[in-house]
Amino acid sequence: MVLGQVVRLHGGFYFTRELTTGAVHECSRRGRLAKQRIYVGDRVLLEEAPDGKFVIKEVLPRKTVLMRPPVANVQQSAIIMSVKEPEPEFRLLDLFLLISITGNIHPAICLNKIDLTPADPYFQELEAYRNIGFRVFLTSAKTGEGVEDFRQWLIGSVSVLAGPSGVGKSSLLNAVHPGLRLRTAQVNPKTKRGRHVTRTVELTPLVDGGFVVDTPGFTNIQTPDISLSVLADCYPEIAAQRGKCRFNNCSHTTEPDCMVQKAVAEGTIPAFRYSHYVGFASEIAKRERTRY
Repeated sequence: MVLGQVVRLHGGFYFTRELTTGAVHECSRRGRLAKQRIYVGDRVLLEEAPDGKFVIKEVLPRKTVLMRPPVANVQQSAIIMSVKEPEPEFRLLDLFLLISITGNIHPAICLNKIDLTPADPYFQELEAYRNIGFRVFLTSAKTGEGVEDFRQWLIGSVSVLAGPSGVGKSSLLNAVHPGLRLRTAQVNPKTKRGRHVTRTVELTPLVDGGFVVDTPGFTNIQTPDISLSVLADCYPEIAAQRGKCRFNNCSHTTEPDCMVQKAVAEGTIPAFRYSHYVGFASEIAKRERTRY
């Protein structure tokens, strides 16, 4: 029996890397696993068949899992936005943060393409994230600015890069690890939106240690299926007000004597983050009403 990790899925086959030797095998899976979804990043037990081919015999328990992008056993996430072409979408950024935190994955924020224009217009938002406790990187895959700090952050961990198309995830990885030579594409000149270049989720080893997952860009993602109390806990600045409101089950949206709403009015909690929280809370409440 061999211990391996799934590094890529393609055409119904699973490409796995042995954790001891680094050898990569194209595998099928046992019939009893037919209904079990296998993710990139899954640790698996491999069995060599008489013909020399390998079969996935068992999927080991996952430490973490993301449904979208579909990846398992990731330790940290880098949520990539660009300063321009396309401009940053902070609601989408907060949604990615929410997905990472609920998946027990440590997130960081990266604003890429700072060679196109300074990040000054977004100083308040970026400073708000820093004050909350999130690590923020400012990078340019083109000039190399900030790339070394980002590379150091990746070393020794299993990381996933997520964000919309066109923000430069693949270009940034190429700058971090030039030998990767990942495909890149220019932003559509008419729409200023990105083109989908990365088509698959793949776990790639880094030369200095660690692994990174480059994922297809997307924007159509849903709020995680969580409770309102869990949502509040995923906002560090809101969680800090726990127990201070008049009502123990305060949703921090419409109730009187809510310390979260008071903190927003006083500027202690960023208004843009709170507006996203209210939107997510509304989606969660609607989901709960239609569930039964």
